[in-house]
Amino acid sequence: MHVRVTKNPVSFTKHRITRCISTHSRLFYGACTGHSSFSPRTHACAELSSKHVGEEVTLCGWIQYRRHDLFVILRDFSGLAQLLIPQDESLVDLKNTLCGLTLETVIKVTGKVIHRPPGQANKEMPTGEIEVSIGSLEVLNVCRKLPFEIKDFVKKSESLRMQYRYLDLRSPQMQSNLRLRSQLVMKMREYLCNIHGFIDVETPTLFKRTPGGAKEFLVPSREPGRFYSLPQSPQQFKQLLMVAGLDRYFQVARCYRDEGSKPDRQPEFTQVDIEMSFVDQTGILTLVEGLIQHCWPEKMSPVSVPFPSLTYSEAMRQYGVDKPDTRFGMKLVDVSEALYGIEVGFLREAVSHPEGCVQAICVPGGAKHLKNKDLESFKQTAQTQFNQELSVVVLKEDGSWKSPLSKHLPDSVKHQLLQKLQAEAGDLLLLAAGAAEGVRPLLGKLRLQCAELLEARGVAVRDPSAFHFLWVVDFPLFLPKEDDPDQLESAHHPFTAPHPEDAHLLYAQPHKVRSQHYDLVLNGCEIGGGSIRMHRASMQQYVLEKVLKEDTSLLSHLMEALDSGAPPHGGIALGLDRLVAIIVGAPSIRDVIAFPKSFRGHDLMSGAPDFVSEEELRPYHVTVNWPAEHQ
Repeated sequence: MHVRVTKNPVSFTKHRITRCISTHSRLFYGACTGHSSFSPRTHACAELSSKHVGEEVTLCGWIQYRRHDLFVILRDFSGLAQLLIPQDESLVDLKNTLCGLTLETVIKVTGKVIHRPPGQANKEMPTGEIEVSIGSLEVLNVCRKLPFEIKDFVKKSESLRMQYRYLDLRSPQMQSNLRLRSQLVMKMREYLCNIHGFIDVETPTLFKRTPGGAKEFLVPSREPGRFYSLPQSPQQFKQLLMVAGLDRYFQVARCYRDEGSKPDRQPEFTQVDIEMSFVDQTGILTLVEGLIQHCWPEKMSPVSVPFPSLTYSEAMRQYGVDKPDTRFGMKLVDVSEALYGIEVGFLREAVSHPEGCVQAICVPGGAKHLKNKDLESFKQTAQTQFNQELSVVVLKEDGSWKSPLSKHLPDSVKHQLLQKLQAEAGDLLLLAAGAAEGVRPLLGKLRLQCAELLEARGVAVRDPSAFHFLWVVDFPLFLPKEDDPDQLESAHHPFTAPHPEDAHLLYAQPHKVRSQHYDLVLNGCEIGGGSIRMHRASMQQYVLEKVLKEDTSLLSHLMEALDSGAPPHGGIALGLDRLVAIIVGAPSIRDVIAFPKSFRGHDLMSGAPDFVSEEELRPYHVTVNWPAEHQ
């Protein structure tokens, strides 16, 4: 077997090593100049095309699969190339070596690019018109037997994927997701730094415990009783940078919250953190709309600005949630007036109570596609999660009603309800009565469940290729605590400024104050949140001490800074993981993070978090109640 190493013939001149900026699709297929710089290969696999026919090329990559000992499909970061296994007697050793290699073995080959025979072109493959006739081979590393094949059609459990993440990342989809994420961040930096004069500042990840927000991770120090805390976000640091006069800051920041994982969250995550001085809410919203528009992948339909907006009260009234999915209808409708005077227990009490109401949604086609078990599940959700009674009305194809409620309603009321809900035969009505703060979230949840059930049964409800951005504004500044309704807590965080029109209520009726807090919602998922901040120390201290009952000594550094000439300022944090997951259609942010945590917050690949011995803990003055099996 003839084995040789061909040195890279491409000279390392300045123009060859300049950074490549390409479109999304070209980036995936390796069409940028410079992918082979500093490497013994001459090309990436997916760079090859008919224009290279006749050239001798050197490729490096992994053996994806073999066909009948005639072809090898080679894969690298850019894509696939077909290699023609030599059949000549003179190269029998090379053939035998190739045919004996396991899949995913790493090789380097040199050969000539040729056209595929007539009728054998593969139009589904970017390099499908050509193949490489192998002249020499170098085996760089033989692969062991793997726990799963690196093929899209091979289904793996998520736990297996995370245990062998370095293998899972070889898949074309994961490669595509991470490259799109990288390109998105690059364009965001370009927009913020080069176009709008922002400065990228790294802030510490070892900080101190501060009041408010989610649970923090504590990090022991070598000083007895003293702990660091991993920041939930760079919130205080970016405010301090505004006090410092930097004017415009951003950071692609790592954040930490000691909470369980969900499809759209995990203990550590990444956000694009932004703060500006001398700005109002309109300025922040306009900046972010331009940022999204600038970094949006070119292969997708362009984003239109400005984004529509709803107030918090409008969102709750129409959709029952503060992050509505506006890709479909089924809006909540208040039908209290139509049912006034109806002698049915839960309806009568609701419409007669000053704060009561009857809300309903119409599910188009629900009578046909939703089954009895679905309806029973809705009722159970209403009772167990919301302590509400739910009435279900099935509108049969003949126009009759199937519901215990039907016998209590005169035809005139039925007609009025159908008109208000724009309901037709074959639809399903869900009605709930009671206080608005309980009824609306219930129907908001059921609205989303109905959409998911209908889609699972083949009904088109939401366009998966549509991207509906929405601003939600005018949130309450404070909300009652769940465990103590007489005590208030911050709806967003304790540094959010009150709405200018409500500032006078802060000192007398804080529960009525709206905030200058805004959320960016995409397809029913919150992908960003921010606010204008309190920049006067006196107001900030009043909110912390008098309203939230917090110990301000933990924030003395911030209070002193605000009292040192802090400018008006505000900002936002965009959830990078969530944004990328929605763009690529991933079911979980774990599909757009290189090394994510499991649902329990564990790293299944390395076994973190792991046990640490008492001897190793001694310098940190930490003692542990060890489980029996580790004592």
